[in-house]
Amino acid sequence: MLVNRWSRLCSLCSRVVYSSRGRRAGWRTLTGHSRTQVQRWGTVAPRRLYHSDLGDLYKKESVQRYIQQLMEEFRDLSKKLQHAYLSESDRKVLSKKHTELLPLANVFEEIEQALKDLEEVLSLLHSSAATKDEDDQLTQLLKVEEAQISCKILALRKDLIKALVPIDPLDASNILLEVVSGRTTGGDICQQFTREMFDMYQGFASYKNWDFELLNFTPAEYGGLHHAAVRLVGENVYRHLKHEGGTHRVQRIPEVGLSSRMQRIHTGTMTVIILPQPVEFDVHIDPKDLRIDTFRSRGAGGQSVNTTDSAVRIVHLPTGITAECQQTRSQLQNRDTAMRVLRARLYQSMMGKETAQRHTARKQQVGTRSQSERIRTYNFSQDRVTDHRTGYVTRDIKEFMRGGEALDDLISDVLEHAEREALLEAVESSSVKPPESAD
Repeated sequence: MLVNRWSRLCSLCSRVVYSSRGRRAGWRTLTGHSRTQVQRWGTVAPRRLYHSDLGDLYKKESVQRYIQQLMEEFRDLSKKLQHAYLSESDRKVLSKKHTELLPLANVFEEIEQALKDLEEVLSLLHSSAATKDEDDQLTQLLKVEEAQISCKILALRKDLIKALVPIDPLDASNILLEVVSGRTTGGDICQQFTREMFDMYQGFASYKNWDFELLNFTPAEYGGLHHAAVRLVGENVYRHLKHEGGTHRVQRIPEVGLSSRMQRIHTGTMTVIILPQPVEFDVHIDPKDLRIDTFRSRGAGGQSVNTTDSAVRIVHLPTGITAECQQTRSQLQNRDTAMRVLRARLYQSMMGKETAQRHTARKQQVGTRSQSERIRTYNFSQDRVTDHRTGYVTRDIKEFMRGGEALDDLISDVLEHAEREALLEAVESSSVKPPESAD
């Protein structure tokens, strides 16, 4: 029986220490600021330099005060909902907030109960030692129970922190993803890299079992790519890719193109644009505000593709936002696709106007396409990918560009970093809010 208890204890502790994100390889310390992953054959393990485990935030005094503030709000809501005199509209508002806080309250209550259980076990251990009436087997079982409860409390505190992370209502949305070649010197470098990035996201969509619908594709010389737009449909697509938007920098010795004549390391950039497509959104577009142009498709195409005016460009005159499609021989199908892209861009523009920091997410992500705005560097000469927001570094760049597990690991790291920052921002915002008057 004692052996079984020890086995369960070891199993529980292992589950707590092991990464809760479900990575295929990766142990992390509970208190340290860095993480070392199990090294794969022929590769150097990724490492994270700047931020610690999300669960470590529980140690912050400001976070604990924030939790207590939310629990007081939950208890206050519970009392108010018991009053019969509430109007239907007021009850609906209070119920919604109460439901949002319920998962957090449940975990908090589990922690409180576990702390009481731990206090009881420690009391028994203390009383047993004080009276010198020790039973070795009983003492051993109490120590095992103490360790089990301590591990449980640690795991519950991590769950509590995760429940605190603000929820992005767009996380479940499908997206429009665009890749755009940079404007820096040596355009063929940027265009070839843009094509590789397009292939990488296509590989990632396959890895995640997402639908990958091509909307627009404008090729360049030497197998490069000027611009492409695709629609990705699947589970939590926006959640995974929303932090991919921005400037991506490449450093390499080119193999093809004009720049390959100079055997030195060249630097180029490209831009990734992520536009969410919520399941339910309504953007009213007055037909009078649209200018629709037709033209012949550009680039290499199939038979008759470039001989008819099947490509469509739609301009929204009040905003200047444009969308085009030239993927099929049918002008009608291209027009429908272009309208979908236009609606998504207008929706994102409307969202952007609600914030003081930006006009539109598209403009923010494109920026000036300068190297100073880069979010990630792909250094082929040193076989290294570095994300500048988190300090995450991974090797085997060719494997990374296939868009499989290596890219998924980096995206998970960036997402955890973003959730950490979002939680700290929420904690900071709550500390400056004036106290609400009691009803």
